[in-house]
Amino acid sequence: MGQKNMRFIATVAVLCVISSPAFAEIVKIGIAGPLTGPIAHLGKDAESGAKLAITEVNQRHIVIGGSPITFELVSEDDQGDPKTAIQVAQRLVDSGVKGVVGHLNSGPTIVAAKVYADAGVPQVAPVATNPTLTTQGYKTTFRLMATDNQQGGTIASFARRLGGTGGIALIDDRSSYGQGLIDEVEKDLRAQGIKPVAREYTSDKAVDFSAILTSLKAARPAVIVYGGADAQAGPMVKRMTELGIKAAFVGGDGVCTGDWTSLSGGADEGQYCTQAGAPHDRMPQYKAFEERFERSFGKVVVFAPYSYDATMLLVDAMQRANSTDPKAYAPVLAASQYNGITGRISFTSNGDNKNGSVSVYQIRKGALVPLTN
Repeated sequence: MGQKNMRFIATVAVLCVISSPAFAEIVKIGIAGPLTGPIAHLGKDAESGAKLAITEVNQRHIVIGGSPITFELVSEDDQGDPKTAIQVAQRLVDSGVKGVVGHLNSGPTIVAAKVYADAGVPQVAPVATNPTLTTQGYKTTFRLMATDNQQGGTIASFARRLGGTGGIALIDDRSSYGQGLIDEVEKDLRAQGIKPVAREYTSDKAVDFSAILTSLKAARPAVIVYGGADAQAGPMVKRMTELGIKAAFVGGDGVCTGDWTSLSGGADEGQYCTQAGAPHDRMPQYKAFEERFERSFGKVVVFAPYSYDATMLLVDAMQRANSTDPKAYAPVLAASQYNGITGRISFTSNGDNKNGSVSVYQIRKGALVPLTN
């Protein structure tokens, strides 16, 4: 073999090594949420949405700043607990993540935001809705879902129409999310001249609701509004049926999942819940997303499209900034005009999604059916 041929083969070999995915720069994106405990199914649903996004992004063989990039998802379990969330956030920062998807619940997301802000790491919260999150002044904090201010107003107006002249009772799970949502509902009701007939609270770990429901039964409400997750709303509506409480039930987005029917043993039939965002059948890209998701992870519970979009937003901002450095791409992320699975995404100056909307659903034959609210 001639010397020229040998040099040619050697050059090709070097180029192959350089372009090999094995030599791509690894860019870590963190995700945090409850992966154990009573709402682990919600956390895992969000995690799966991010996993799908990472898989699809890596199939594109993205080059940023002249380097081939392989994205790696780093998952952490915050157990839905704010104290644990602070530790989890610090672990993610210490691991070198360039951006974070999360957390899931409002309480953990709010306290973790300071850790990310101090480290200069952008955080896109897929579904945390408590308004406090984006009033802390951090330039690294963004969210996709409508806030409790928006959702609370929708629930209050719907509950008023649903209940007619009957009373409205309120229950929350004392989490930052649940209490925050019901605080907004109560504020909006009172602004409409309606005083709730009762306000009760439980916890996000409770399984027995006999005491508070027995108390509410005496008040004879036409509507019961609950702020919390499906893990409590399931047995709650089941116990309502057993106690002969005829009130309509309205839950927020934590209740409005594909698992509510099974968790309630079907007792949620005919009841109502809200979700931030447009109904799936009005999301142009949702059907194709759902098909891809189900091939790898099974049925979408509720939050997967939001964590998918959050992950894609981070990657998109890095590409447009041509840098994975948070300092370089964070301002680009803030100026996003992104068409995601969940709709058009752009941010206000404090990081809220300008296009956040709220939809009302009724359970019919075990399925979430969107209503015109």
